[in-house]
Amino acid sequence: MNAPRALAPFLALPRALRAAGFAAAPEQTESFLAAVGLLGPGSLRDVRHAARAVFGPPPEQLAAFDAVFDAVFLGRTVAAPMPGEPEDVPAAFDAGGFDLAPEDGAEEPSGAAATRAERLAQRRFPGDQSGDALRRFTRLAARSLPRRQSRRLVAGRGAIPDPRRTLRYLIRRDGELDRLPRRRRQQRQRRVLLLVDVSGSMKTVTDGTMRLAYALVRAAERVEVFTLGTRLTRITRALLHRDRSAALDRASGLVADWDGGTRLGEALAVFLSVPRFVGFARGALVLVVSDGLERGGPEPLIAAMARLRRLSWRVLWLSPLAADPAYRPDTGAMRAILPLLDRLGDGSSPAAIAREILTFADGRRR
Repeated sequence: MNAPRALAPFLALPRALRAAGFAAAPEQTESFLAAVGLLGPGSLRDVRHAARAVFGPPPEQLAAFDAVFDAVFLGRTVAAPMPGEPEDVPAAFDAGGFDLAPEDGAEEPSGAAATRAERLAQRRFPGDQSGDALRRFTRLAARSLPRRQSRRLVAGRGAIPDPRRTLRYLIRRDGELDRLPRRRRQQRQRRVLLLVDVSGSMKTVTDGTMRLAYALVRAAERVEVFTLGTRLTRITRALLHRDRSAALDRASGLVADWDGGTRLGEALAVFLSVPRFVGFARGALVLVVSDGLERGGPEPLIAAMARLRRLSWRVLWLSPLAADPAYRPDTGAMRAILPLLDRLGDGSSPAAIAREILTFADGRRR
């Protein structure tokens, strides 16, 4: 069945973005259509803002992104730059913005420090070295993750009378009632939101964290997984595949900014600008796996974390640097957001992350 004619430009935009070199995954296309539906846009300006929020173009490529948008929705065409000519950069980002090309000495192949450079590539996941720890985590997480009371009522020893069961009981006993059937609120698992930093400074732990993400998706009732770097990417559906290797390969194909730059504040701002994504964080246990080595000013990260803290139930920040017992945050952003965190824990390996999650959940339950 053909799509309605009015929907054609909305479906054509992701294809045009991919042709222009932007990351436009199927998940982002669905989110874009959902965002437009939620906004009920009254003008093309609303559609443009929804596209920017969902596809998250980097600031230095915003002009090129708008050119593709105009070509699709307004029929405008833009000539490609001639060989050897630099692409135009908006004046607002000439100074103080993010540069795609690394500065001299800024490239860190070892992943020891943050970088501004955006590297677009896929990633392959070698053999697992922490299988026992992840199998134990999968086995324990189902009953250990925090739970909450839902609105659904079920039969049980509670404080709420059950009129229907009481009536049926009276009919069977000819009007005699020796006990009052009651109901209680059903317990269900809290949503878990996992935000994984895939920037270059985290490259030594990214493989293990992705395997932990797959184990969490398999064990938890409701979980959402996003990657953060220079872009925001939702990989939840990719990780739902029953085969782990296939799931990780699918996730690798969705994420375009493996081992690239670090723009956590901007990526979280994109997350919080999409109403559907905000719903994922509301009342959830939020897990951020990142070293917090942000390049640029700390203000975007502080603002984003402040709002995320207000939305969520609890926030755990798991950093590979915290494996050292003497670790103390030394960046301005991490020092500023420390009061917003319920725990700053060890994120140096899948086993450490699993232990932090289970220990925190057990402590809250007690």
